[in-house]
Amino acid sequence: MTTDSASDFEFFILIARLKSLSGAARALDLTPPAATKRLGLIEQRLGARLVNRTTRSVSLTPEGETYLRYATQIVGQVRQMEDEISGSRSDPHGLLRINATLGFGRTTIAPLVSDFAKRFPNVEIQFEVTDRPIDLVEEAFDMAIRFGELPDSRLSARRIMSNRRFLCASPKYLERFGTPERVEDLVRHRCIIHRQNDDAYGVWRYMQGDHTEALKVKGALSSNDGDIVLRWALDGHGILIRSEWDLAKYVQSGRLKLVLPDTVLPSADLFVYYPSQRNQTARARAFIDFLIDHFQAPFIPVETGAAIYAQKKRGGRKA
Repeated sequence: MTTDSASDFEFFILIARLKSLSGAARALDLTPPAATKRLGLIEQRLGARLVNRTTRSVSLTPEGETYLRYATQIVGQVRQMEDEISGSRSDPHGLLRINATLGFGRTTIAPLVSDFAKRFPNVEIQFEVTDRPIDLVEEAFDMAIRFGELPDSRLSARRIMSNRRFLCASPKYLERFGTPERVEDLVRHRCIIHRQNDDAYGVWRYMQGDHTEALKVKGALSSNDGDIVLRWALDGHGILIRSEWDLAKYVQSGRLKLVLPDTVLPSADLFVYYPSQRNQTARARAFIDFLIDHFQAPFIPVETGAAIYAQKKRGGRKA
């Protein structure tokens, strides 16, 4: 395989990912005419049209889909070969594409990317945040960092952090409206709804024995942003479900209180997802290890009512 062929593969993968010839030209610092000419030369050499072009976007022909599939495999194998020969965990290099959720990616993962870039200056990092899960394979990302499990059998996953979820409210709200004593009492309370992806609106799930139950709740405030709904709970607007990661410091300071603390909700463990461990690059492995080292003890766990009671009993026995 010639150097020009390898470059053409990467050029075409970029066109397919961006669905834009002009976008690929900008990414490679080419003029649009130069990018058009380059694509034309590839098609001329193969004797087949690879893309259908419109004024706004491009779509792949069946021949283009075949070319993309082989090009992606070949480029991946070349990168793996280069990593095995010249790359290592101590000196990773090359391009690393990372995706994360919008708020968590901005506030928590972005600073870690900065620290990682300082430690490994030879790694070029493209970091994107999105409000919905993406297709890592089709969009050519090395990994995604997400709370909860993604239903995609093509992906491998590694747990970064265990992260329980709890019901909570501010002391101000509980003083005014009372504290629920059973899960069923939530239907008579003001609940703050965090709208996520395609979840049913206002349906909260909890564990009952070995199965999951669903409860329809309602409230005057809802948002798709986790930071916003947390702020509303702190302001006393209602009861909210949030993860231990978000709640720990507010529970410890007394600004939020757990509601029905021994009710078990579906967890929101933090995972890093990647297309295949077998073809994982040294730079991807280095970043995943870097994440796990950081999240070894990210916060002091929230103590539920049962844990606090047990702690008091132990303290009493010592006395």
